[in-house]
Amino acid sequence: MTDADYRQLSFTSHGTTCDAWFFAPEPRPGGVPAVVMAHGFGGTKDSGLVPFARALREAGLAALAFDYRGFGASEGEPRQRVSVAGQIDDYRAAVATAARQPGVDPGRIVLWGISMGAGHVLSIAAERSDIRAVVALVPLVSGPAAGRVALAQNGSAALARSAVTAARSGFAGRFGGRPTMIPLVGRPGSDAALTAPGYYEDYLALAGPTWRNEVDAAVGLELGGFRADRHADRIQAPVLMQIADFDRAAPPHAAAQAGFKARAEVRHYPCDHFGLFAGNPYFESAMRHQIRFLRRHVVEPPVAAVGTTEGTK
Repeated sequence: MTDADYRQLSFTSHGTTCDAWFFAPEPRPGGVPAVVMAHGFGGTKDSGLVPFARALREAGLAALAFDYRGFGASEGEPRQRVSVAGQIDDYRAAVATAARQPGVDPGRIVLWGISMGAGHVLSIAAERSDIRAVVALVPLVSGPAAGRVALAQNGSAALARSAVTAARSGFAGRFGGRPTMIPLVGRPGSDAALTAPGYYEDYLALAGPTWRNEVDAAVGLELGGFRADRHADRIQAPVLMQIADFDRAAPPHAAAQAGFKARAEVRHYPCDHFGLFAGNPYFESAMRHQIRFLRRHVVEPPVAAVGTTEGTK
């Protein structure tokens, strides 16, 4: 990536400075749409987001990729602690920042998220009428559904240990104590947040220089009440939902149900959670579907949006 590939900028979210990269296409009369994008709960913008941003820019859309508070190049203490409310606030601030960029049409903002970030964009779109479109990749929409998958994968004893560790870390963090850190991703049988076979290798293949393989164990408490699907029926913008049918991290059945509620265009891919990232067989198909969707609803003159369910082509 060259220095000319993007413009580095920062914005403030409730007093915390977040770091972002802005990928600008060739200017157009009337401005260009802008896609605001972020990772899952422990990801950073240098860990797999750049190929998506470049492809969107080549299609004529601006892209603003940012790090959540406490992660990557963004400021914020404590580090590596997931706050669902805080990350959603960061998304809102990023949207306002993207709308202010030179050459951007503020009336054509797209929310883009992956994994837990996809859940965040669905939650934000449900509360706003000024979002032009939403793209949700391998969306994590229900913490309880993910918990049931984790129970089947790891067993009740491991899940109980994780719950106790999460509670202790959450209590310590609330009262100024030292949090308990766990690996974000690890091999099967480890105490990491993600332990499905192959996930350790898949995540490290994406990891950029600012990514750290640790997260506050209290993330378990955040996930326990995470329900991005709760108000999906309130979303007014067209939604593209891209589901990995063999996803072992973000349950595909929960995502499909949320997609139905949101009247989304749903695309299915025969892969696991990391199968839509660059370097994997379904990246090109996923990007082709995104660009077609965005050209239809955002780039070209708007037409009446009708939710459809389509298979991979």
